[in-house]
Amino acid sequence: MRVVGIVAALDAEARTLGPIPRTGRTPHALPDGTLVCVSGIGAAAAEQAACALAAAGAAGLVSWGVAGGLDPALPPGTLLLPREVLGPAARAVDTTAPWRERLARALGRECVTAALLSSAQILSSIEAKARAFRDTGAAGVDMESFAVASVARARGLPFIVVRAILDAAGDAIPPTLLRAAARGAPGSVARLLPDLVLAPGEWPALVRLARRLHRAQGSLRTVARAGVAASFADAAVLRA
Repeated sequence: MRVVGIVAALDAEARTLGPIPRTGRTPHALPDGTLVCVSGIGAAAAEQAACALAAAGAAGLVSWGVAGGLDPALPPGTLLLPREVLGPAARAVDTTAPWRERLARALGRECVTAALLSSAQILSSIEAKARAFRDTGAAGVDMESFAVASVARARGLPFIVVRAILDAAGDAIPPTLLRAAARGAPGSVARLLPDLVLAPGEWPALVRLARRLHRAQGSLRTVARAGVAASFADAAVLRA
C-alpha cells in the first residue's frame, strides 16, 4: 500500500483531516493509513516533519493548510492546488501533475492552480502582499510548502499542495496574532487574551479572521472528503 504523508503547520489545519492527537510532532496514522504530522510554523519545522513522514514510509507528500491570499480576485475559502511552489532566489518546484489533476477531478469544483509563494516570514500587510503578487504572480503565500517540496524532490517522491485562503489580499494580519505566531502559539483566542487586554481595538479584526478560518477549514474538509489518498493511489499508477 502506498501511504500518503501530510504536513500541516497547525492543529487547526490538521484537524480538518480527522481526529489528531495534540501530542508531539510525530507522524499520526488516520484510519485510511494516511500519515499526518503537525510541524509547527516555518520552513525548518516543515522540513523536519516531511523527513519524519518519509522515514515512516510515506510514498508521497502533501503540504496542507491555509494560505494568505495574494491575488485580489480570490476570496477567503478559495482552494489552491498550485502547479508550482516558489521559494528563495526565484527557485521553483513543480507539483506532481497526475496526482494534482486526479484530486481536482475528484473534488468536482473549481480550484486555483496558479503558483504558491513560500515566504520566510508572514506577509502581514496589504502592501507586502501587493508587492509579492506584483513580483511573482503567485495566487497565495505560506511558509512551509517549499520546504516540503524540497524534501520530496530530494527523495524522488510525488508532491502536491492543498491550501485554502485564510486572509485575503486586502486583509492585514493583526499584530496580536503576529506576536502569538512568533511564540509558536497562535491557535486559540484564550492564548491571545493577555495581548488583547492591551490591544482591545484588534478584536474586530481577530473575529473577522476567525470567521474566515472557519470558511477555509470548510474548504479543506471538502478536499479531505474527496480523498487525498485515493487520488494518490491512481496517480502513483501513472508514475509506475
